[in-house]
Order: sequence, then C-alpha cells, then structure tokens
Amino acid sequence: MQQPSAPTYYGGASDDYQEPLTGSAFDFSEQSVRKGFIRKVYSILMMQLVVTAGLIGIFFAESVREYAVKNTWIFWLAFAGTLVCILTLACCTDMRRKTPHNFIFLGVFTVCEGVLLGCACASFKASEVLIAVGICAVVCLALTMFAFQTKYDFTTCNGVLFVCLIVLMIFGLFAMIFPGKVISLIYASLGALLFSVYLVVDTQMMMGGKHQYTISPEEYIFAALNLYLDIINLFLYILQIVAATSRN
Repeated sequence: MQQPSAPTYYGGASDDYQEPLTGSAFDFSEQSVRKGFIRKVYSILMMQLVVTAGLIGIFFAESVREYAVKNTWIFWLAFAGTLVCILTLACCTDMRRKTPHNFIFLGVFTVCEGVLLGCACASFKASEVLIAVGICAVVCLALTMFAFQTKYDFTTCNGVLFVCLIVLMIFGLFAMIFPGKVISLIYASLGALLFSVYLVVDTQMMMGGKHQYTISPEEYIFAALNLYLDIINLFLYILQIVAATSRN
C-alpha cells in the first residue's frame, strides 16, 4: 500500500517554517513538546498493532476462514473503508487534526486494515505468519534504534524512495504476469528493503531535531499512520519471503 502524501514539514519551504530561536527556555520547551509527541505517536501505533494482530488471529479460526473465503464482500467492504479513511486522513488536514474525528477515522482504518490482513493471512499457514511476525518485530526494533542513534539524515531521501516505490509497483505487475518462485523472492526482498528504509525515514521525521524534514507535533495521527503502514507493508513482504522459502 502506498504511503499518503506528506504533511506540512518544519524545516522545509512552507508557511509553517520557523527560524530557530536562541535560549535554553525555548530549547527545553521544544524538546518537551517533541518527546510528548513521540510518546503519543507510539502509544497510538501500539494500539493499532494490537487491534490488527487480534483481527488477524480471528481469521485463523476455521469457521471464520471459511466464511471469509465464501463471502468476498467482506474483503471489498474493508478495502473500500480503508481507501476512504486513508484518503481522508491524507488529504484533509483539518480532519486529521480535529479530535475526535481523527481518532474515529484512524480507528475505522485500523479495523478495516486488520480485516484485509486477516483475509490475506488466512491463505498462509499459522506457523509462517508467526515466523513473519517475529522477524518483523526484530527488524522494526533494530531499525527504530538505528534511526534514533545514527548521525546520518535519511529524511532527504524521500524523492528517491518515491521513485523506487514506483519502480517496485511496475516490477510487481511484471511479477504477476510472469509468476515464479525466484521472481517472487526478488520482488518481496526489494519491497522489504524499501519499506525498511521508509521506516527509518518516517521515524527520523517524527524525531525532529537535526533532521532536515520533520513532522509538526500537531500531526501525531499522520505520523502514527505512516509508521503503521511501513510496518504492515514490511510484514507482508517478509511473510511472502517466509512462505516462498518454506514451501517446495
């Protein structure tokens, strides 16, 4: 799933750009606001992941799996809900900043995404899904720690990553036309690599500080949505790799 367009950034050429002020009082205030923003984003993100994991688990019940397979309208209804919510949150700045509307749309989006993932994971073995979850968790933790510690600024790579995303989508169409185990592994590996870098970029944009592009503290819903999509896409590509390597 593609990432939504970026919101207003501090540090870029926008109306909200502010020159840094001097003085320890301002520095302390800015750090406090940013730390509170990060805590809020990760709290929302954890709730999203818990809800998503719970919904995926429901689809491994045999009766639910069979019902979902026979009634494809569930998948398409969830897909429509996901599309409406993500477009609303991505395009309507006032909507994603206004409480409780932003939480309502994000909650509906998370439930719909969980149903979509449940339908998708139902075609895989439970062991494959659990292995992919474990690998994804370790990778996300390592990448997050790297993003917090590294001195390199990855936020300047957004343009390059977008081009890579377009190329990956075209390669995905090629893989659908000419299916095969090798090409599926290559496609999934490239996708996992791309969204690993996206996770580092979005984490650094949330952190602020020395990075060239940062997300405004008012955009906590958008920041959580970006990180959630990075993790979900990374999980799906890792799941494809696990499934392709474990099956003959």
